[in-house]
Amino acid sequence: MTNDLEATSSCCSTTAPNPATAGNGRENLMGGSTSDDMTTCPVMVGNPVSKKAAEAVGLYRDHESERYYFCCGGCGPAFDSDPTKYAANMA
Repeated sequence: MTNDLEATSSCCSTTAPNPATAGNGRENLMGGSTSDDMTTCPVMVGNPVSKKAAEAVGLYRDHESERYYFCCGGCGPAFDSDPTKYAANMA
C-alpha cells in the first residue's frame, strides 16, 4: 500500500488540441491584459481569463445574448453540456 494521492481531474487537464497552449499544457490567457479585458471562467470558477486572448483562440461561447470566455480547451465542451448551469456561475 502506498500513500500516493491521486491527482484530481479537471477540464483544464484535458488533452484537447489547443493552438495557444503554454509549456505546461495550459494556455496563458492572462498576459498583458487590462482589467476591462479580464473575466473569469464560468466552468473553472475563479480562473482569470483575458477576453481578447480567449477570443483569439476560440475559447468562448455565446448563450442567451451573453458571451462566456474559457480558461482552457476543456471548458467549452463542459459549458456546452449545461450552459444554463455554468452561466449562473457568472451571475
